[in-house]
Amino acid sequence: MNRTVRTAVSALAVAGLALGLGACSEAAEKAADQVDKSVGESYEVTYEVSGKGVESIDYHAGDGTAMAPHVESEKKPTTPWKKTVTLKGIMPPAVMPISLAPADLTCKVIYKGEVIKEAKGEQAMAGGCVAVSPLMS
Repeated sequence: MNRTVRTAVSALAVAGLALGLGACSEAAEKAADQVDKSVGESYEVTYEVSGKGVESIDYHAGDGTAMAPHVESEKKPTTPWKKTVTLKGIMPPAVMPISLAPADLTCKVIYKGEVIKEAKGEQAMAGGCVAVSPLMS
């Protein structure tokens, strides 16, 4: 009797594992399809930075790859500052300001008229505004 119970439990465990792996495999395939689709597309974002004492602004400008995007820099920009760029695929939009007076510093990433990332004060200077590619949503 114990042997029959063990065999039944083992069979259920194997069936559950197979179903679980199948679901994970399906999710992985969907994610891979989404990435493949997104890599060939491009999208436009606008970066905005406001505040006093802004020394420089670094931002992803669209060249390079998603894992190694080309970063451009503007030194001593006039604020409020605004720049529209075209990015590719899964490349994350990012703008990183450096300010001598971070208390009133604000950075934004805008996609299709909506703010998809915003940071203020020390947070804006410490991490900037880095968003997930809107093509990955």
